[in-house]
Amino acid sequence: MKINKICCIGAGYVGGPTMAVIAKKNPNIEVTIVDINAERIAAWNDEDVSKLPIYEPGLAEIVAETRGRNLFFSTEIDKAIKESEMIFISVNTPTKTYGKGKGMAADLKYVELCARNIAEVATTDKIVVEKSTLPVRTAQAIKSILHNTGSDVNFEILSNPEFLAEGTAIQDLLHPDRVLIGGESESAIESLANIYGSWVNQDKILRTNVWSSELSKLTANAFLAQRISSINAISELCEHTEADVTEVARAIGMDSRIGSKFLNASIGFGGSCFQKDILNLVYIARSYGLNAVADYWEQVIILNDHQKRRFSDNLISALYNTVSGKKIAMLGWAFKKDTNDTRESAAIYVADHLLSEQANIAVYDPKVPAKKVYADLNYLETRSDSKNKDLVSTYNDPYDAVKDAHAIAIMTEWDEFKSYNWKRIFDSMKKPAFIFDGRNILDKNEIEKIGFEYSSIGK
Repeated sequence: MKINKICCIGAGYVGGPTMAVIAKKNPNIEVTIVDINAERIAAWNDEDVSKLPIYEPGLAEIVAETRGRNLFFSTEIDKAIKESEMIFISVNTPTKTYGKGKGMAADLKYVELCARNIAEVATTDKIVVEKSTLPVRTAQAIKSILHNTGSDVNFEILSNPEFLAEGTAIQDLLHPDRVLIGGESESAIESLANIYGSWVNQDKILRTNVWSSELSKLTANAFLAQRISSINAISELCEHTEADVTEVARAIGMDSRIGSKFLNASIGFGGSCFQKDILNLVYIARSYGLNAVADYWEQVIILNDHQKRRFSDNLISALYNTVSGKKIAMLGWAFKKDTNDTRESAAIYVADHLLSEQANIAVYDPKVPAKKVYADLNYLETRSDSKNKDLVSTYNDPYDAVKDAHAIAIMTEWDEFKSYNWKRIFDSMKKPAFIFDGRNILDKNEIEKIGFEYSSIGK
């Protein structure tokens, strides 16, 4: 099938960057990203590209280059579906919060709504591409919906999972390790392979069956998360044996069989994918009665939760076993640097624990707005919105956030934190002044010379 027009349903962290790069590399293809969220689409169409709803290094420049030329953002979903030959489904697939599989299974209601919408309005043949992270055999459900419309329209279903790391998503798209395309129709697979082939070497474009493609995405994230939990488990052992987890990580990372990536000990992993995908894997394994497999992968999540709780417990212990009425400044709210994504951020859960101990929290993050901080805390439903706003303050200036604080907790590894005037910060804080470095980004010797009580992970 000749692809002249592409529609992507979902203008989020995957759909936006992916389609922007596809548009950049395929100037003869018209790419339209649609979403029911009018506010989000308006932000994508804002003349000031610094106000895009997603912060990702390099994204604004590509949007500025392609928007209005062959990249468009719209709320006219039906129109875009009708006019396109290829449709990407890139909607949210959160973990279920209700019913069967609550807390583990992926909630596919948005994917199903997309499939039903496509089935309802399509009048010509379409290639439908799963871009959202989905459990194995979701393509079968999409296929069942699309193939029972009673019309003569032919739908081919492909799985094309993303392997992006937020903060480096544009570089990951421009220079991918691999592009994975799963499907039954060779012609449909090649139609999508040709689009990626405009900038990706064919030997990096892997063609599989649709189920292998779906499972590969879950497995990749599970393996990466497993490495983080593994080094974090060792970090606790280091703290009790006077070993240095950074030195341990360097030593094992030089083993070519292991490699050095994802071995930075920290407060724990966050983001939308790792926890969700592992829980999905656990749920699938349990549904087949594979309890040993499920228990193995679930332990990765258990250790991650333990690391976050251990961090906040250590903070409380150091502050004489009480943080009630004390100001704790949290530097960073995003789950990692170079993104404004806060989903499953460790900061949310550490803050919630400290708030339960009646602390006063001051938050500064260079890219996360105040309304997102409160929305994240309210989502946990631990306390009322008004109570969260009473106990949590947000700041646009880091020096204001830390003034009169009893302790600072570094939650995100933003580069700017390393270059602050830490002497000025020390002078403005209550004494003794504590720093709890959840990302191991500061120089312990320099910080302690200033006078701080400094605590890091695994040292």
